[in-house]
Parts: sequence; structure tokens; C-alpha cells
Amino acid sequence: MLKPRNVVPKMQPYIPGKPISDVKRELGLQNVIKLASNENPLGCSPLAKKAVQDMVDDLALYPDGNCTELRYALSENLDVAPEQLIFGNGSDEIVEMISHVYIEPGDEALIGDVTFSRYQASVELMGGSCKEVPLKNHTFDLDAFYNAITDKTKIIWLCNPNNPTGTVYHAVTQLEFISAVPKNILVVIDEAYNEYVTDPLYPETINLVDRFDNVIVLRTFSKIYGLASLRLGYGVTNPEIVDLLNRIREPFNVNSVAQTAALAALKDKDFLQKSKKNNESGKKYLYNAFEEMGLEYIPTQANFIMVNIGRDSRQIFSELLKYGIIVRSGDIFKMDNWLRVTIGTPEQNQAFINALKKVL
Repeated sequence: MLKPRNVVPKMQPYIPGKPISDVKRELGLQNVIKLASNENPLGCSPLAKKAVQDMVDDLALYPDGNCTELRYALSENLDVAPEQLIFGNGSDEIVEMISHVYIEPGDEALIGDVTFSRYQASVELMGGSCKEVPLKNHTFDLDAFYNAITDKTKIIWLCNPNNPTGTVYHAVTQLEFISAVPKNILVVIDEAYNEYVTDPLYPETINLVDRFDNVIVLRTFSKIYGLASLRLGYGVTNPEIVDLLNRIREPFNVNSVAQTAALAALKDKDFLQKSKKNNESGKKYLYNAFEEMGLEYIPTQANFIMVNIGRDSRQIFSELLKYGIIVRSGDIFKMDNWLRVTIGTPEQNQAFINALKKVL
């Protein structure tokens, strides 16, 4: 048998949310609601759908490897230079690229002890190790992150809002932190859920990219834009970092359908506002329902909520499947008695609460 690199058998594969088709097949159900992967329950912009339909005759052509049209549209949208943008097959791919460029065996990275798992996987694949920094009140504690820095620290991974807790740290705290971090350490700030944030103290992080050469901000079209199946994320940073990432980026990594849909989605401000409004009303409904049921929850700035159901989340996850409701059990986040539920449409939220009451 071929022998893999020593690190690979030790790594844990990513476990995605359970697909709707699996639940239908396994349990013989016709109606299944997926509230497990933080997808936009409203789908995507009608403009994006129309744009995809109009480009089907071009499927035989290779994509634009530079994402030129999207690059210029996004640079105008964000008020950054086109050469400050890097695109990936989902922001997950950019996470991988960052570790491929900067992590060598023996290097360390700092991550939250409860956060998105791909940061750690990307570092370990390159022979590095991760030091977990405990969250404080379910939120990134940037003072603790600073105190955890050593001469081996190469990357600091921040997630704001954090997945899975939905919490945010604030602008003043972030500025003080980045100002203090040694300039030879890369600070990666994953803002996949930033469009959902309503907290007025949330940072305007992209403005910091011109001030600090060691900062990269990650965002995605998978969440509020509703283009998760097309896999398109992007990073904003200084051109020198973009150049290095492009050197190891796969050619044609962002397909033409994704580029076309994203370009159209950027123009549909009404859809974004509708999605935000749905998220806020759903959040209030779920808060009230959890309070009536006497369940602890973490107030969120994202499109999902962590709720403490006071017992093994794997059991409750399995019981909810019988009612056609897919959520995320908290054991994968080291929060064994918690569920993470995506905020859905009013009908989906009500169906989830009705099923949860029966299960509990």
C-alpha cells in the first residue's frame, strides 16, 4: 500500500451539512427543510439566475482565469484597487492558498478554540501546528490572541462574525490588536457573514488593508448572495500578497458560471435588503421561541443561531431528521449540548420550532 505523508492520516475530513436527498432517501420523507449549512433560504438574485441562463452557450469555453469583469466590478463596489483582489473556488480555497504560501513545517498559527475547522486543516497539511485560543463569552478574545503570539507564530486566523457562535468583536479592539501584532505575522480576517451584521460597532475592515501590509480580508458569495453551489470567494489585501497567492493558485479556479452569477448578483441591492430583512425577522422569531422554551442561545450577528438544548446534540439532531428538519449538531464544534440552526423563511423557522418542541 502506498504510504501517504505522515500528517494526512491524522487529519479530520470536513463534515458538511447532511444533504436533503440523503434524508429523503434514508427516512422516506417527501418534505425536508435544510437549516444546517447557513445557506440563504431565499435562494439567489433573479438577476443572477437570468445571467446564468443567458450564458449557457458559452459552457465550452474556458473561464477568464483573471476574473476580469468581476474584478473590476468588485473593486468599484468595495473601493479597492483591482490588483488588491484574489478570487477562489469558495473562500475555502483561499484559506488553503494562504497556508500553502506562508506555512512551513514547525510554524504555528493561532485559531479560536471554537471556529471554522478549515483554518486548522490547511495549516496542518503544510506541516504547521495550531494553537487554540479560548473564546471569551463565545467571542474572539483579541487580548488573549496577542498574548499567545510566539516567535513561531506565522498566521492569525480571525472569524468575524465567528462560525459557529455568530458573535463579533468590535472595531476599536480590532484596530488596537492589528496595530500591535508584529508585521511579520499575517492576520487573516474571515468575514463570510459580514453582510448580515447589524452591530454598529462592527469593524470596517477593508479600510485597514491599505494601512497594514499583513492583513487579508476574506469574503464570499456563498452566504447572503445565495451562490453556495457555484463556489466563489474572494480576498482583499495588498498586491504583493495577491501576487504570491496567484503563483500557487490553480488555473481557471473560478468557473464562468460563478463569475457570471456573481457579477449580476452585485447589481441586485434589493435582493440583499430582502435577505437581510428576512434574517432579522427570523432571528427575532427564534429568539422569542427559545425564550418561551427556556433555552439558552447565543445572540447572533450572522444567519444562524447556536441554541443550548441541554442534552446530547447528536440525539436531538437525529430526532429532528424524523420530522424532516436538518440542523447541525454541536459536537463537531466541541459544543456537545448545542445545535446550530440556520435562520430560514418564516415557514421554515416555524416548522423547526414545532419539531424541536416535540423532540424535547
